[in-house]
Amino acid sequence: MVPPFQAEILAFEAKDLVSPPPKNAILFTGSSSIRLWDNLQESFPDKVVLNRGFGGSSLPDVIRYADRIIIPYRPKQIVLYAGENDVASGKVSAQEACDRFVTLFRKIRKDLPKTPIVFISMKPSPSRRQYFPVILEANRLIKDFLAKQRRTTYVDVYTPMLNSNGQPKGKLFKADSLHMNPKGYVIWAEKLRPVLK
Repeated sequence: MVPPFQAEILAFEAKDLVSPPPKNAILFTGSSSIRLWDNLQESFPDKVVLNRGFGGSSLPDVIRYADRIIIPYRPKQIVLYAGENDVASGKVSAQEACDRFVTLFRKIRKDLPKTPIVFISMKPSPSRRQYFPVILEANRLIKDFLAKQRRTTYVDVYTPMLNSNGQPKGKLFKADSLHMNPKGYVIWAEKLRPVLK
């Protein structure tokens, strides 16, 4: 049985053979919110960035492929967005999502002990409103965990994507009310710029 997203990972590896990725880049990885960040380089013009987001991946997928699309790049910094798809499966509690993140974190730290890690909080996608309580709790647990670790940053994108009555700003999302349009990425870039190496 072929594991999920294998084709995308093979495509990354094939691309790397033809055109070796930059050394010392800031590596962005995780689910489709990273994969669909089409203007990542333009968002951070003074940085060397590498996009390795794939599919609608969940944390176990990122763990599965870390030895292929995170560790070998020896990045200067890792920026991760993952966990939202785990929670939206309806089968994963906030604690389980946090535990999965911790597993990934420890795997990365084992091989790249000094590489700074940035976690982008799970966002408030309007189509996943029923999961907001779990997403908020998972964000809090991950934030608390990272507060006790060295060389880590938690970036809150959840709060700035809400309007004054606490609801998601619909104008930041595509018609599917799940994926972001360019306005959503503007907020992410603003929040990330101060923490990128």
